[in-house]
Amino acid sequence: MKDRINRRDFIRQSAATGAALGLGANSVRGAVFNYDRANTPAEKINIGFIGVGARAHQVMGDVLSMPQFEVVGMCDAYKGRLDRALERTGGRPKVYRDHRELLAAPGIDAVYIGTPDHWHKDHAIAALEAGKDVYLEKPLTYTIPEGIEIINAVKKSGKILQVGSQNISTPLQQKAREIIASGRLGQITMIRASVNRNSPGGAWHYPIPPDASEQTVDWSMFLGSAPKRSFSLERFFRWRCFSDYSGGMATDLFVHLMTTIHYIMGAQAPEMVVAASSLYRWKDGRDVGDTINAILQYPEGFTVNLSGTFNNESGGEQGFQVLGTKGSMTIGRRLSLVSEVDGDDNGWIVDSWPSELQKGYYRDPKVIASERPNRWDPNVIAEEESWRGVGRNSTALHLENFVKAVKSRQQPVEDALAGHRAAAVPHMINLAAKLNKPVYWDRTKESLKS
Repeated sequence: MKDRINRRDFIRQSAATGAALGLGANSVRGAVFNYDRANTPAEKINIGFIGVGARAHQVMGDVLSMPQFEVVGMCDAYKGRLDRALERTGGRPKVYRDHRELLAAPGIDAVYIGTPDHWHKDHAIAALEAGKDVYLEKPLTYTIPEGIEIINAVKKSGKILQVGSQNISTPLQQKAREIIASGRLGQITMIRASVNRNSPGGAWHYPIPPDASEQTVDWSMFLGSAPKRSFSLERFFRWRCFSDYSGGMATDLFVHLMTTIHYIMGAQAPEMVVAASSLYRWKDGRDVGDTINAILQYPEGFTVNLSGTFNNESGGEQGFQVLGTKGSMTIGRRLSLVSEVDGDDNGWIVDSWPSELQKGYYRDPKVIASERPNRWDPNVIAEEESWRGVGRNSTALHLENFVKAVKSRQQPVEDALAGHRAAAVPHMINLAAKLNKPVYWDRTKESLKS
């Protein structure tokens, strides 16, 4: 693939996407995007859930509201989650002992995989080999090499695999992509992205169900290929806190940021990553950091400053700031575009020259064309536009895109390759922080440079 996306093709693709969503390319200031879309396939997709934890229950709520799906099966390592899922679905789906039994069952077209990160590769490849289409929660992988294995399994099976970083299915992020492709921001050399939290739940210190025990939790099923350890409810219900099962903050939260950045910028993966990770506050037995800072350098011509903390949520901008020579764009709950005030103001420099030289300077046509002596006047303001989204949530939109891919047999909005690259960045961040030195990416191999 080319490192740089063709701008004309990029704009054409973005315009087509906007048209499909009912969005005009010439959206007015303060425009409101309605996320509702009518696209009901002729046949239902029978879907099974591998893992019905908290996120899976959120997704199941959207699945149950969509006529395109029928939930027909589920499995999980904690009985309480299965009981609640059966309650939520009216007892219609069949409960299977494990993912192997579910995948072997007839009549299941697709699976949702919402298991801990260390299970993603095995569950995804098993599902593909069983002839199922796959909706796999982010991150795609627990390690970088797993991404290539999953990509190859998708190619061999001919099935659909969509990664669950749902925000790129929203019109706001599609509009951001369109604006960047149009050149309105000028040359973009820096992106700032952050995600901050300040609560026990935000730091994955989740409450543990009172009935959880060795009788209701299948510890062996949870562990899988992870290191063998004694039964631990903390590890089972707070698995993101432990590197045996996840990449911590980077693979949980930064992967969303990277999915968006790659999408809106038409980028692949950074050529170099440096990072620092520390555990300052949450000394609850976890072995992953609660504060991470990283710098990512892209050969497409920009740098990303990435940061996150679990110790404050009000300091700093949540979301993205895309900084260009002609304007800046902020992406969060709203999309805002602010133009740069053009021109220069060298008056304070020229004011120290001899008066005749000063007068001559301001008679120069080039100076007249380029200088704006009142650039710093508070009455001179930059032009601003903003958009917001209303209607259906991002998960529902992402599920609709999955349905379209399944029905059309065309690759989804976030396929295995895009998911591999988005997940690789958090893995690089964790490795750079661990080694305390830069790590590098090999684009020809889609892997770390050796």
